Amino acid sequence: MKELERRLLEKQINLTAMRLVVLDYLVKQTNAVSLTDMELSLEKTDRVTLYRSVKTFEEHGLVHRIDDGTGVTKFALCQPACTIDGHHDLHVHFYCINCQETHCLPKAQIPEVKLPCGYERQETSLLVKGLCSECKK
Repeated sequence: MKELERRLLEKQINLTAMRLVVLDYLVKQTNAVSLTDMELSLEKTDRVTLYRSVKTFEEHGLVHRIDDGTGVTKFALCQPACTIDGHHDLHVHFYCINCQETHCLPKAQIPEVKLPCGYERQETSLLVKGLCSECKK
């Protein structure tokens, strides 16, 4: 638990039992997960407390939100560069059309997009859809 506590404290997030449980769950995931996935996987979970924990994680740069086109928001852990001041790990996400899992591809960075004068970027995302390595076999 000490590693989980350290990660929360580094992001200026107060320690609670629920936050430790949620972070432990997220650390063990190999793909992005929805709030429903979390709720179903964590025993004795209060939906509102879970939502607030994930919202706090997002606000403090511990997790990022992913819109993979399915209509269900998913979450994954951020890279260490993300902070309470903003998310700084703009990377590609991959959605497998067979197993329906969404994966972060942190080594595939989103290129800088030059916007016309007067435009201001609020967020940038890039989603690639196809077959993951497991489904392609």
